[in-house]
Amino acid sequence: MNLKIYQKYIYSNFIKSFISISFVFFFIVIIINFFEEIRFLEKYDTDFYFSIYLSILNAPSLMFEVFPFIFLITVKFFYLKLEENREMEILNSNGVSKLKIIYLLSFLSLIIGIILLLFFYSISSKLKTSYLDIKNRFSNNNDYLAVVNDRGLWIKEEIEGNIYVIHAEKFDKNTLKLITISEVNKYFIKKSTIFANTADISSKNWKLKNVSILNRDGTKNKFKSYVYNSAFNGEIISNLFSNLNALNIYELHKLSESYSKIGYSNTEIKIHLNKIYSMPIFYLLMTVLGFLIINKMKKFKSKFFTILFGIFVSVLVYYLNYFSSLLGSKGALPIYLSVWVPILLLFLMCNIGLIKINENK
Repeated sequence: MNLKIYQKYIYSNFIKSFISISFVFFFIVIIINFFEEIRFLEKYDTDFYFSIYLSILNAPSLMFEVFPFIFLITVKFFYLKLEENREMEILNSNGVSKLKIIYLLSFLSLIIGIILLLFFYSISSKLKTSYLDIKNRFSNNNDYLAVVNDRGLWIKEEIEGNIYVIHAEKFDKNTLKLITISEVNKYFIKKSTIFANTADISSKNWKLKNVSILNRDGTKNKFKSYVYNSAFNGEIISNLFSNLNALNIYELHKLSESYSKIGYSNTEIKIHLNKIYSMPIFYLLMTVLGFLIINKMKKFKSKFFTILFGIFVSVLVYYLNYFSSLLGSKGALPIYLSVWVPILLLFLMCNIGLIKINENK
């Protein structure tokens, strides 16, 4: 399909504005994160440039969170540029209505959104993984490890020179089920194995029930209850898997399936996946919303006030999304509604604005 001259002009100007504003936000994110990394690394003997390196690794993941606001601000600058150069009047006088411009920008925003979803998010999650791996090496000495896979929850910890490998087939908040704890010394010589039906891990002093202990000499002892002192509790284990931005879409689906198999709630993952899938539509709606706001406020001559109002609207939209997701994670709203209701409300708002523009043309 051949693009008309005005379509190429609109697309190229919007893309240029989008790239420019994205770079501005990227450097702002790096600078803000840089000070966070300095505070984190100040107790370690590292070079100054290492903080910058960590900031760059973390920036793409943070950028993905602010892209909706970048689209809103981009369309504002795009509109203001057309107005300043009187190009909006020229386009309108040649039969290119504001509705047509909104349609073109919406289509372009959707395409950019799909590209960001398919490629940028995968890259950002990979960089986030590297970022977290590096920080984890600083924050502990690798004596502790926790993994979830199809066979259950696996934990490795080192306490007082002994290594404990823990496997639980089921994990639900502060409860483990069908647990095996293998104890070896630093030379990996097996000392004992603990079997238990359930464990209350609300504290670091795990309370095991229906316990059998197989000693190194082959003898077996049985207890109705037994206390195992761990470096983990339910909250710590849950937090280990809370940073979903470090996983790409395939890994998120795989982790969700693993959670289901061990009885652990995958609500957070489903919400996160739905938020990712909704992003291209969210970008489209933020572009429309930005155009409607700037069109309504064009009588105000102050660019600063116009941009400031746009930021205020962005913050409102962000907290609407956050509050709705919070209700979903707490079970007050169904998972899909918690993500898509804010999108639907935004869609209705944009439609009302488009109808008014159509009536006034």
